[in-house]
Amino acid sequence: MSLTARDLVLTSLRWIDGHADVWPIFRDARTLATVVTELAEPFRDERLTAVCGVESRGFLLGGAVAVELGVGFVAIRKDGGLFPGDKVVRESEPDYRGLRHRLRLQRSSLGAADRVLMVDDWLETGSQARAVREVVEACGATWVGCGVIVDELADAARPRLGAVHSLLPARDIPPCPA
Repeated sequence: MSLTARDLVLTSLRWIDGHADVWPIFRDARTLATVVTELAEPFRDERLTAVCGVESRGFLLGGAVAVELGVGFVAIRKDGGLFPGDKVVRESEPDYRGLRHRLRLQRSSLGAADRVLMVDDWLETGSQARAVREVVEACGATWVGCGVIVDELADAARPRLGAVHSLLPARDIPPCPA
């Protein structure tokens, strides 16, 4: 019997110092391949031209999903890293830790003909995803939605993100051991 991405994610996740650690997903080739395939699946017929991701796990997952879908990858960088050229910049609302992030996209990466999917590991508040949508749309591109491993997004935040497809809701993850 073949395990689903959901099953593999649940067996890979571990708790460290009260935080869910998703990095083991990347270490196992079968788990990573299954996760990437299942993240891509709901978007195969969306006529995508690009997948974007926010550093760091969004770079890994987004790049892999882009290859799976046969489209290019567009990086969304946080402040601090080298990123030449004209950029579109937005600051996110506070995330689950209360932090705001300045997210940057190279303006020349997207245009009016582009249809873009964002891929990431986890949606908590959706603050970074909303900022990504804003930079994508500021370039004239069409936002298609989000593909994520874990979805913890409140219902009230969903309308601002469009289609959200996840491998599992956060409520299905066993709680952190005391």
